[in-house]
Amino acid sequence: MGSLQLQDFAAGWVGGAASVVVGHPLDTIKTRLQAGQGYGNTLNCVLTVYRNESVAGFFKGMSFPLASIAVYSSVVFGVFSNTQRLLSQLRHGDPSRTPELADMALASTVAGFVSVGIGTPVDLVKIRLQMQTQPYIEANIKLKPTVPGFPVYRGPIHCFRTVLQKEGIAGIYRGAGAMLLRDVPGYCLYFIPYTFFCGWITPDGCISPNPSSIWLAGGVAGAISWGTATPMDVVKSRLQADGVYLNKYKGTLDCILQSYQNEGVKHSFQRDCAHRSARLTSRRLKLLEIFEA
Repeated sequence: MGSLQLQDFAAGWVGGAASVVVGHPLDTIKTRLQAGQGYGNTLNCVLTVYRNESVAGFFKGMSFPLASIAVYSSVVFGVFSNTQRLLSQLRHGDPSRTPELADMALASTVAGFVSVGIGTPVDLVKIRLQMQTQPYIEANIKLKPTVPGFPVYRGPIHCFRTVLQKEGIAGIYRGAGAMLLRDVPGYCLYFIPYTFFCGWITPDGCISPNPSSIWLAGGVAGAISWGTATPMDVVKSRLQADGVYLNKYKGTLDCILQSYQNEGVKHSFQRDCAHRSARLTSRRLKLLEIFEA
């Protein structure tokens, strides 16, 4: 049986760290647009965050993802690559054989489940820190908004500890159901198109894809994956941001129903789809460029 390839985990770790730095400002804008109020559009959100919180506002909550998403990406990409090799070894006796479509789908599914177990607490802390400066206004309820000088959480560790103490393990994994519905099909619709397009446009005789092939294949795969994953990502963001003030949603299904009833399909589940696709595609491209190097 093929041995575990540790270089895949190392490449995923470096790529994950780079992708956080590149993508976090756009991630902050995405979260504010999905779960915040009063921004209108992407440009207005960027200007509002800059005026009220300066450049530092775009990097709120980055320290925890920077430390953890590097590990998260390392595990996800390492699990995906090594699962493919294991399946090729079991099916054909050769771990280096080009994986079949069914093997890629199964490896992507395994990577999706692993990503939820590791990524849900990371996303929750990041989103709570990004959203804690936002006022909560709902019907006749108006709570005193927090401001940068008086945050709900003092930092990622304090946020994690506070959520764990008040809400338990269930609070730490709030939004895990929506994330599972996002990541399992999302990774299948990412890794499979990426592998297909990368192999298609890479010239014959090349041992590994060149940067232009990686960027083109990754861009197409990212648009497909995140275009379809947007609805569940919106639900996940709302569920995880919800606990900063009150628990408005009882769960994934309740969040879906309330979002649909209040905003319809277009303005709830497809909110900021283009911006999200650009943000995630740029982050994934940086990760893939380092991973394939």
